[in-house]
Amino acid sequence: MSSDNIVIDVTGLSKCYNIYDKPVNRLKQSIVPRLYRVIGKPSPAYYREFWALHDVSFSVKKGETVGIIGRNGSGKSTLLQLICGTLTPTSGKVETRGRITALLELGSGFNLEFTGRENVFLNGAILGLSQEEVESRFDDIAAFADIGDFIEQPVKFYSSGMLVRLAFAVQAMVDPDILIVDEALAVGDERFQRKCFRRLEELREKGTSILFVSHAGQQIVELCDRALLLEQGKRLLFADPVTTVRAYHKMLFASLAEQPGLIQEIIEKDQMYASGKGVQAVVSGNVDTGLSHNQGNASSELQETDFYQQDLVPESMQEHPVKGARITSIKIYNLEGKQVNNLLAGREYIFEIRGVFLEDRELVYIGFHIRAANGTELTGRVFPRWGKYLERVNSSQNFRLAHRIKMSLAPGVYFSGGGIWSANEPVCLHKVVDAAMFRVMPKLKNDALGHVDLSVGEPEFEIT
Repeated sequence: MSSDNIVIDVTGLSKCYNIYDKPVNRLKQSIVPRLYRVIGKPSPAYYREFWALHDVSFSVKKGETVGIIGRNGSGKSTLLQLICGTLTPTSGKVETRGRITALLELGSGFNLEFTGRENVFLNGAILGLSQEEVESRFDDIAAFADIGDFIEQPVKFYSSGMLVRLAFAVQAMVDPDILIVDEALAVGDERFQRKCFRRLEELREKGTSILFVSHAGQQIVELCDRALLLEQGKRLLFADPVTTVRAYHKMLFASLAEQPGLIQEIIEKDQMYASGKGVQAVVSGNVDTGLSHNQGNASSELQETDFYQQDLVPESMQEHPVKGARITSIKIYNLEGKQVNNLLAGREYIFEIRGVFLEDRELVYIGFHIRAANGTELTGRVFPRWGKYLERVNSSQNFRLAHRIKMSLAPGVYFSGGGIWSANEPVCLHKVVDAAMFRVMPKLKNDALGHVDLSVGEPEFEIT
């Protein structure tokens, strides 16, 4: 490795499999080429090549979390197995530094006949821990897994949720240098998922590098420092998570005719990022919020009225293909009917979505969301409501949907967008991400942390 700060270095990594259309062809391939070599002639091939991964390169720094995203069959799991060493590359190389633990296929590394306790010690030994080290950590592992007396039962009787609880507890509680997680967390319930993500945050703070595969773009944005987009075994983009996830979503919704041009566009963006020229204005946290950093003069700079700022326009807007409807505008109005994008905390506003139905459709609903600058989805609503639909809409009908929202967000810059969906194909009739950008202005008194201020009045405090 060229740098002490790099813990995973992947260079030109490729993996090819031989695919046989008939079982007999495998036998032919093992015998016939030898006969042809004897007579000095080239042998026919009885297989076709499938490149699960082709010439992929990237690196991961110490303490960095890298997300890997892509469609099914894009090579994500193959890449992780090559990094873990459970697969041998056809070409290229992988260099790693430190202890690697991996949560790959559900139940991998477990002996189904062994109890949970026995599997903890088995996996600890595989990871290079002594029996004394596993014993010292066993109580923490069992507490994290939280499967009760089942820890003493053979894992063949475990549910998928119990299996992933124990597997994650073993891998994450041994303080690895590199942790690899391949979508296994999708099995657990929301409470356990949050517990896992909190543990991942603790590992990051300790300097563990994490490779995280997920189809959920929101998890990639919230958890990762950078993200890698794979398509048909090739690297398309390695950039900040918001940029990568948006490229992935754009590719998902593009038509077959649009795919080649879009993929080429993403590759060119990847080359820009690789050369250090990638623009990361919003996602890097360098958004100009217009907020003063001079706390001494804060009160004199506070606005008492909301207003509209002409140049407060998102650079990150992403429009998905139109397939039967179109959102024409998303605007914000105060209760006096004036369009605004600089809002006062605590006031109520109308978020208005306008659009038109271009084709007759059935079972339609409309969604709305607000995101933070890092891409985190903070809130959203659907109309009519979950499980309810507009039974039928007709071509050329215009619509207006107004959400009345109390602005409880903390001071900062935010983005709103929306979409039109149907219970029938095509599911997504139209979607616009980051259609509007708005700012919540600072208050004279602001003690809130994070994105949302849920407080009402001043806190009560007493010493007894």
